[in-house]
This record gives sequence, C-alpha cells and structure tokens, in this order.
Amino acid sequence: MSNHEIKDRFRGFLPVVIDVETAGFNQKTDALLEMAASILRVDENGDLYIHETLEFLIKPFEGANLEKAALDFTGIDPFAPDRQDIPEDEALTQMFAKVRKELKSVGCKRAILVGHNAAFDHGFLNAAIERADIKRNPFHPFSSFDTASLAGLVYGQTVLAKACEAAAIPFSNSEAHSAKYDTEKTAELFCEMVNKWKRLGGWPLVENEVQEDNMAAIFNSGK
Repeated sequence: MSNHEIKDRFRGFLPVVIDVETAGFNQKTDALLEMAASILRVDENGDLYIHETLEFLIKPFEGANLEKAALDFTGIDPFAPDRQDIPEDEALTQMFAKVRKELKSVGCKRAILVGHNAAFDHGFLNAAIERADIKRNPFHPFSSFDTASLAGLVYGQTVLAKACEAAAIPFSNSEAHSAKYDTEKTAELFCEMVNKWKRLGGWPLVENEVQEDNMAAIFNSGK
C-alpha cells in the first residue's frame, strides 16, 4: 500500500492532528498561544504513522484576553524575552502551505482535523482563521475526528494520558500541555487505534461474510 492510498482510507480526507494551547476557553476573546500539527501518512504495510510535526509559538492577537489560571496551568509565559513567537496569521499561512502541499502529494481533496476533544481545537483554529481573514482554508470547516470519543470506545478511557497508558504509549505528565507534545501523543494514539482496527481485520473492507468469519476467528482465539 502506497502513501497515496490514504485518500481511500478516509474518503478523500487527509487527517492532520492539531493541538492548541490557549490563554482561556473562549475562542473569540482568549489568546491562541501555541499550535502544532502532525501530518500523517500510510506506510507500505498500510499502517498509519506520523510523517511530520509542525510547531508554532504564537503572539497574542491585539486585545486578546489572558486568563492567569490558564497561563498557570500550561506554564506558558507569552511575554518571555526569549520566546520566538510569530503572529497567528503567519503561523496559519505556514501551516496551511504545508498541508496543501501534502494534500496534493497524496491525492486528498481536503484535510480533516484530528484532536483530543477536537471541538476545542477546531473552535480556536476557526476563530484564528476568521481573525486572519483567510479565505482558502484546507481543513473541513466543521467535521473532525475526536480521539477522546474514539479512545472511550476502544479503551474505555477519555483522558489523553489514561488513553495513552491503555494503548501502551509512553506519556509524561511533566511534558504535557505543550502543543507539540500533546499533538504527537494524540497522533500516536489515533494511529494506534486506526492500526489496531486494521490488525483486527476491520480494514480493508471485505465482503461481509468473510469479514464476519475473520472477526469471529480473532475473538474466539482470544487475541
């Protein structure tokens, strides 16, 4: 299976894992401070993996609200003198250029956001796009894959750290709450769940009778 076949796995969509770190919970008023994106590909065995991760430290937009409790929680100092941040419109432009290039490379028509509690990240991304007046958004405007929901189904866990533990993915609480770390752990979790479903015989799709026989054999074997 080639990288180009990722377009067949997700109905023409390219999954891109996004995590944002913010200065509060209100997407319209609170600052976007960090953003990271992991671009996924499919290897020759048909397994999903992280191809590349992009990271951006972002200047608070003019008039942005900064909640002290949120800053204390993430440990981010948006005014640190050595912080190499850029305006959010520049970060979006750079990220979207990479995503569009990947879309063209693998033959997908649009990106789809993957996130842990994806509505939060999607909301802040869309608010930043609106502020930057970006007209060509490569992401689907409202559809997403939520790893919290998927992990609840697969592992019975919805917290990222607990879901990673259940999936045997190393997770450091001391490194969490940076956009890059959380993005890559979310990406690892998403890849593992998709690949696990393939290992169980759920992909590629086969005739129902054959699929049912394969699944029954797997479950009866106890694997």
